[in-house]
Amino acid sequence: MASTPVSVLGNPNTPTPCNPGRRQLLIATAGVGGVLAAAAAVPFVASLTPSERAMAAGAPVEVDIDKLAPGEMMVVEWRGKPVWILHRTPEMLAALAKAEGELADPGSAVASQQPEYAHNPHRSRRPEIFVAVGICTHLGCSPSSAFQPGNPAIGADWRGGFLCPCHGSTFDLAGRVFKNKPAPTNLEVPPYIYLSDARLRIGEDNGPA
Repeated sequence: MASTPVSVLGNPNTPTPCNPGRRQLLIATAGVGGVLAAAAAVPFVASLTPSERAMAAGAPVEVDIDKLAPGEMMVVEWRGKPVWILHRTPEMLAALAKAEGELADPGSAVASQQPEYAHNPHRSRRPEIFVAVGICTHLGCSPSSAFQPGNPAIGADWRGGFLCPCHGSTFDLAGRVFKNKPAPTNLEVPPYIYLSDARLRIGEDNGPA
């Protein structure tokens, strides 16, 4: 690595006299500084609680959904990704079947995009609660919610879903991509389990349904 240029006052052609004592002092100071920096890092790492360290490593995230009303969606973070939790209304669930003819993969044939228990028309453990990673499968943008049917920005025949603002990919209320869109696959459904009727654990799927 090239050394950083240093300005020297006086004649640039005059060599700087060597001072062995000063050089030893600088070496000793640098060594002490390195030890202090390492020592300072220890309290910072130690200050992280076990749960914080686990979260940073991608541990499961527990979420309360008892206050999530029908038609509402909340967003949590798991492994640095936004995860949507949508409480679908009966009308939203009814719209899923109506959209199937317009979808690129209505049957969720790409197995890697959802766990086996989400391999169904509503792509979820329970029909009314939809859990998905909110990242478009095209280039990684985060789609926006567009739940209102007939959204003028999308079309009069729009039944509700998600719109990616970057390149126009659209997804239904089960995260299934519409035909002839840039996104190649449906949105990802992460592993998750229900700890109770009102509590989810995202990032784990070996437990009670």
